[in-house]
Amino acid sequence: MANLKQRWGINSNWQMAIIFVVFAITGTTASYLSKPILETFGITKDNLHPVLYWTLYVLIVFPVYKVLLVTIGTIFGQHVFFKNFVFKMLRGMKLGFIADAFGNKKGA
Repeated sequence: MANLKQRWGINSNWQMAIIFVVFAITGTTASYLSKPILETFGITKDNLHPVLYWTLYVLIVFPVYKVLLVTIGTIFGQHVFFKNFVFKMLRGMKLGFIADAFGNKKGA
């Protein structure tokens, strides 16, 4: 736990607990919201091959998760941590140009 706190630059166990709660809420909410988003476009398990449906579902979950992570993190008072976390995640996925478009350069 100490290694994770040091790696993330976290000062207290309370902050760590808040971050874990935000991750839990965000993951659950992103998966919950992705199904109605697909249904809005007329995409359901019944009218699409299962492999294609789940591929689209995962592709919808990714951006929803990132937006929710910063939003819910902000509500819990951890905006800077989650903003930086999302930008680092985007760079790891070779989508750093998105982070750069929002003015967050490497190392910033």
